[in-house]
Amino acid sequence: MIIVNVTGAYLDHAATTPLRDAAREAMLSWLGPRFGNPSGSHGPARAAREAIEVARDIVAAALGARSREIVFTGGGTEALNLALTGSLPGATDAPAIVGSVSPRPTILTSAIEHDAVTNAADALARHGRADHVRIPVLPNGVLDLDALEALLRRGPVATVAVMAVNNEVGTVQPVPEVVDLVRRTAPGALVLVDAVQGAAWLDMAVHGAGADLMAISAHKFGGPQGVGALVVREGTVLEAMLFGGGQERQRRSGTQNVAGIVAMAEALRVTIDQRADDRSRVEALRDRLVDALVAAVPGCHETVPRRYKVAGNAHVCVEGVESESLLVLLDDGGVYASAGSACASGAIHTSPVLQAMGVDPGRAAGSLRLTLGPSTTDDDVDLVLKVVPVAVAQLRS
Repeated sequence: MIIVNVTGAYLDHAATTPLRDAAREAMLSWLGPRFGNPSGSHGPARAAREAIEVARDIVAAALGARSREIVFTGGGTEALNLALTGSLPGATDAPAIVGSVSPRPTILTSAIEHDAVTNAADALARHGRADHVRIPVLPNGVLDLDALEALLRRGPVATVAVMAVNNEVGTVQPVPEVVDLVRRTAPGALVLVDAVQGAAWLDMAVHGAGADLMAISAHKFGGPQGVGALVVREGTVLEAMLFGGGQERQRRSGTQNVAGIVAMAEALRVTIDQRADDRSRVEALRDRLVDALVAAVPGCHETVPRRYKVAGNAHVCVEGVESESLLVLLDDGGVYASAGSACASGAIHTSPVLQAMGVDPGRAAGSLRLTLGPSTTDDDVDLVLKVVPVAVAQLRS
């Protein structure tokens, strides 16, 4: 059971999810009498360390990894930055032959990656460590595998970064095909999977199998904010970004967030146990919501066919309105949604994701992202269907 203490309909699960009861209980157990530092040697410290290792086992099993391949981080952004920066080989070494030019390695990212990936890759490019090239996507929001193959053949490629599920339009990306293509075409290149949105809906032990690096964030599947994890497959070289006491096998120094880590593991365990039932119920709610919106609001278009996306994503574009104005009226009516990534809230510009998909700019200006989760109810959908048509009509008038 998940309790949402908001008055209205919360349909912004892609931004963050309510804390699962089981995760809250696990977290509270380490915010009271138990408080040991897991790096210590006495009894309370050993208890904290044991709790972390139990959590590590749970997360590893969920992601198809070995326990020693799990690195706990302060969230998805840190995990993705660590993966990209820490795994990049030195790109400024002197050429072996005087006067020759040593090509810099290339980071390939899909054109619809999260800012945590694209901005990190851009920063590496600015500092001369790598070139950053974006892989096109098809109009349905799915990675163009033919374009990826062509880019891989240009070489040298250091890393290919692709998300499991797009955070804005909900498209499932062909991660297994990407892994296979990279292995056949560019041996030695690493595959980084952003599973931040994928962990809630997909079996990442299967969908991310073979990837060298994979990141998750607890608050996207009912865990607390500010904690995440990175899978670093055995044999993958990863240089630390944070230096200190050498925690997490020298890969991420700093005292571990015991309460957050155990809560994340519990949230992930419950998510997996309930995933099939939640997915079926949420998909039915999503379909009812989108079908009714398209029927009730003239000029409302579903952005991506549902067969390409996860159950919890309802993304539409509404002609003749602007997203920011629409969201204000929805908020007033008790409907809490977004136009795109929460990390870009307040930014008034056309969505880079919709641009990459070739969506008409006029239509993209009225984008609306309604994302559902296990706590979503029929009453929530009913409220959305009551508020949205009135808000659109008000803006158009």
